[in-house]
Amino acid sequence: MRHFYPITHYNRSFTHLSEDTRELDNCTLLVQTPSNAPFVQVYLAKEPTTPTIHALELYKLLKLSLQIVGVTGTNGKTTTASCIYSLLLDLGHSCALLGTRGFFINDKRVKEKGLTTPTLLELYMDLATAQAEGVAYFIMEASSHAIAQERILGLEFGARVHTNITSDHLDYHKDLKTYQAVKNSFFQGEGLKVINRDDPMVRFNPINAYGYGLEHKSHLSTDAYSLHPSLSAHLSFKLTPKAPAENSLLHSPLIGRHNLYNLLGAVLCVRLLTDKPLEDICALVPNFLGVKGRLEVAHTNPLVVVDFAHTADGFTQIFNSFSGQKVKVVFGAGGNRDKSKRPLMGQVAVTHALKTYITSDNPRHEDPLDIIKDILGGIAENKRSSVVVEANRQRAIERALSELQTDEILLILGKGDENMQIIGSTLHPFDDCQVVQAFYKDKA
Repeated sequence: MRHFYPITHYNRSFTHLSEDTRELDNCTLLVQTPSNAPFVQVYLAKEPTTPTIHALELYKLLKLSLQIVGVTGTNGKTTTASCIYSLLLDLGHSCALLGTRGFFINDKRVKEKGLTTPTLLELYMDLATAQAEGVAYFIMEASSHAIAQERILGLEFGARVHTNITSDHLDYHKDLKTYQAVKNSFFQGEGLKVINRDDPMVRFNPINAYGYGLEHKSHLSTDAYSLHPSLSAHLSFKLTPKAPAENSLLHSPLIGRHNLYNLLGAVLCVRLLTDKPLEDICALVPNFLGVKGRLEVAHTNPLVVVDFAHTADGFTQIFNSFSGQKVKVVFGAGGNRDKSKRPLMGQVAVTHALKTYITSDNPRHEDPLDIIKDILGGIAENKRSSVVVEANRQRAIERALSELQTDEILLILGKGDENMQIIGSTLHPFDDCQVVQAFYKDKA
């Protein structure tokens, strides 16, 4: 895709940049990236005078000066990045947010959802757009695919934030060790790093690394916290061991221990970036109401919650948020994606749920029943009496709703705020929340 960006290079004026040799003309400058390098080399062998720059030159060529904050982790990227964005906006800074939900500048949506981290050239164009709008902080989610494929090559991060590392995307990374190594490679530089010190899987360069946690003493720690009915905590921050402590109460309408971690990571990041007092930052946390599709309440009586959780660890975190309550769950697993997590998700579900409805979740080019069979592989025979199999996601949700009692909670997991179901190569309109709302509207 060609990107409009007037620029002077090689003492020539260009109007466009492109990674695709098929799009070249006299006004387009070719950008060589790790993904297109083999094609570019073949092309340059035939057309050696073609004006070309390497992706590593883009940062200086575009004269980027905004602070880039990268957030990575298996779970919690979107909520943590969104909270950082919210806090910085409330502190009066001009900000951009790029990730799973799309591209936003100062609360205005600039682009719809795409990849968690876009292609390298598209990312640089988003940065240039943000800078032209006067943005001071650019907060972005950095996926493991983007790190491995060098789609963040050449970026100078003002801060790198770690949420957690568990297991996901093993269809791409092949094994957990490789996946962990890719995630941890993001934290090996000497720049500012914000690290979840309770995560045993994280490995990082200790220079300019600052920690947060609930269990281990960190730069930002909790002396006490409560998870019900919503989050509250007493926080203590020390920049160095000998520095005086800053203390503050934190209150949030969000629920769940995992969200307390997300908030701690965001608060610490903003404290380090802005040098604002901890108390001033915590006072703004209640303004952050969370992210659509993350523990989103689709109906209140009985309680129906929709969430994006799509890993065994993500499931555990969600179930722990409703510990001691009567919980049922609807979920599936993505087709043509990491198969190793399917039985683990099934095992977690039946361990915590009164009843489990196993269904489809973007089956793509796999048979939904084969995916369901993989999920059932993690469920012991003596637990299967509490399992319902219904491959049609809408029918599965509707059945679960029809059987839901007023004192029970239904969790619908996997898709969050996605509005499509991918079957084969076709995108079918589908929204979990809308299915819930339509069910209760018809019932009324």
